Parts: sequence; C-alpha cells; structure tokens
Amino acid sequence: MKILIATNNKGKKAEISALFEGFPFELCFPTDLGIDTDVDETGSTYAENAALKAETLCQLSGLVTLADDTGLEVAALDGRPGLHSKRYVPTAGATDADRRAKLLVELTDKPTPWLARFVCSVAVAAPGMPTQYFDGEVQGEIVTRESGEYGFGYDRLFWIPQADRTLADLPMPEKNQISHRAVAVNKAIQYLISD
Repeated sequence: MKILIATNNKGKKAEISALFEGFPFELCFPTDLGIDTDVDETGSTYAENAALKAETLCQLSGLVTLADDTGLEVAALDGRPGLHSKRYVPTAGATDADRRAKLLVELTDKPTPWLARFVCSVAVAAPGMPTQYFDGEVQGEIVTRESGEYGFGYDRLFWIPQADRTLADLPMPEKNQISHRAVAVNKAIQYLISD
C-alpha cells in the first residue's frame, strides 16, 4: 500500500520513514507527487491541525495520507508554546534556534524545574473513510543549555529524565523508541496493518 506522509520537514521525514521500516508500505511525500500545498494550521487542537493536513493531501493525491501536528507544552508557561510551537517566533525565516532562544528568555524568571511535555497527534485520512486519530506524548523538562546533535526543533532543550539525556542526544533508533511522534505513528501503523 502506498502512503503519503504529509510533511516536507526533513527531520519528520527521517523519523517517520524509520518507523515504517520493515512494514509493507511504500511511503511518498508531497514533493514526490509534485504537490506544493502548504495547509494552514487553523485548528484549535493538534488533532484538528493533523486532520486538516491529512484530509487536504488525501483529496489532492487520492492516497491514504498520514499527517501529524506536534507541540511542546511547558507547565511554567501555562502550556505555551503549544499549538504555536512552530510559529512561536512569528517572524518570516525564524529558525529552530530562534524559537529555542525565545523559550529560554520566557522561562528566565520562572522557578525550576521547567516541566514540559511533547504532544503529537497523528491523523490518517483515506478516500471514502472517516479520519482516524492517534496520540502520543513524552514527559520531560526544559534545560538551560542546549545539548545534542540529533533531532530538530526544541529537542536540544528537552531533557528526558529516564534517558538522562536530551532528545537531541538520542540517535534516531533510541529516540524512535520513546518519542511522542513514535508513540503516535506506531499506533497508526498498527491501525494500517489491521485495516
């Protein structure tokens, strides 16, 4: 079965592709199909944003489509950046480093530990079928010093106590055993296998 993964993010493509290894699916991405559509994330939940992407690209491609929306929720910031994790710095051309820097500035006067969680919702849309949803999360805390060479986004600041490292310190095989995205995508894979 051919499955469209609704992302052009290099980090997500690599993580999701690794999770699908060994399963009887052929993965493709929007650029493989000449699809150059950027879906506005106007939902009020991660699941709604994932569904917007999955359903739009499913309609454009006619393929079973998997999309995710992920956010970092920091307790000391009342759950921010949350749904706006990717757009936390609203300036055009803002980088992951810009977003991490803003996060640390906002946490400066907050008491530690800075408990946080990554939340991921995956939506699977298929022609003529109701959209299916799968969730995952990982608990941790934000640290003041970046660490790690792997991952992307906020991974360099997200400390996993049970691993005694940041997400960015974990090579992909290790990260894909515990991450929020891995939990959600693995649930989706089990659904796709059983369908």
